[in-house]
Amino acid sequence: MVVKLLTGMPPTVSIIVPCYNEEKRILSLLNALFSQTYDRSRLDVNIADGNSTDGTLDVIAAFQRDHPELRLQVISNKIGSIPAALNRAIEASNGDVVLRLDAHSAPYPDYVENCILALESRKGENVGGVWEIRPGANTWMARSIAVAAGHPLAVGDAFYRHARQAAYVDTVPFGCFRRELLEKIGKYDESLLANEDYELNARIRNSGGKIWLDPAIRTVYFARSNLQALAVQYFRYGFWKLKMLRRYPTTLRWRQALPPVFTASLAILFVLSFAWRVFGWLLLFEFLAYFIILMMVSLKNAVFRKEYFLMIGLPLAVAVMHLAWGAGFLWSIFSEKWIS
Repeated sequence: MVVKLLTGMPPTVSIIVPCYNEEKRILSLLNALFSQTYDRSRLDVNIADGNSTDGTLDVIAAFQRDHPELRLQVISNKIGSIPAALNRAIEASNGDVVLRLDAHSAPYPDYVENCILALESRKGENVGGVWEIRPGANTWMARSIAVAAGHPLAVGDAFYRHARQAAYVDTVPFGCFRRELLEKIGKYDESLLANEDYELNARIRNSGGKIWLDPAIRTVYFARSNLQALAVQYFRYGFWKLKMLRRYPTTLRWRQALPPVFTASLAILFVLSFAWRVFGWLLLFEFLAYFIILMMVSLKNAVFRKEYFLMIGLPLAVAVMHLAWGAGFLWSIFSEKWIS
């Protein structure tokens, strides 16, 4: 379907996707891209694969054979990191506009169209939308994790997880921007193994640009399927957030400061409680207050959604997100001060 967005020729759009062992999810993304309302002849898809060891490449090859109308190429990402993958994909593409997606995502059919409309309307130098978070597996724990990943108690004011109105924000997931912007501020920072989107958006804002989030730009995002994978993900987020904040300290938000403060307070009170009983009582008070808040939120969600497993799964998921993120952040401080 051809959608006339401009008075002239619509811009060409290069979609860049980092990928590693995504056999179960990559087809959902590819089908979603093939179904875009934007002129397919103006699209090209660039998947940077970090040496996948499952059937990811076979799935992509089969899709290419069945859908030759969509230009698609696989680029080797020998380094294996996400920012390296994004940069290799950018270097291999040549569209007027670069649109970053994830192998765990499935954009709505009008995703590209709405991104281009926002760019052409000069809403911002980088535009993006909201995640519609869905379970990564058909289990009660995966469902609980998906609910937690979109709840303000777990993610604070990360508007791209629950925004209902368009607004200027500090970051958007993925993002869509003109290629010329990268020539001005540079590509993704390959020294960061996480928070690469946030760091890029910090440079955009420092250069005078704006970040625009519009809930009309929507993508399904599949959350982690179990607590172990969730803990690894959020520990990595916390660890690399400190590295990014050392370069851009003014970008610190309260939602990012609370998990390490909370995690550190629990650890400190626990240690001190062996010497002074009062700290044991303080630890108990903090734990009970946190537990009561988690259970109140979980009860409300369980009743509203009529999914009563959330009474167990939601507090577990939220606690893992907070503690893993906080522990990763604190370990990053420790490793810099005493190990390096």
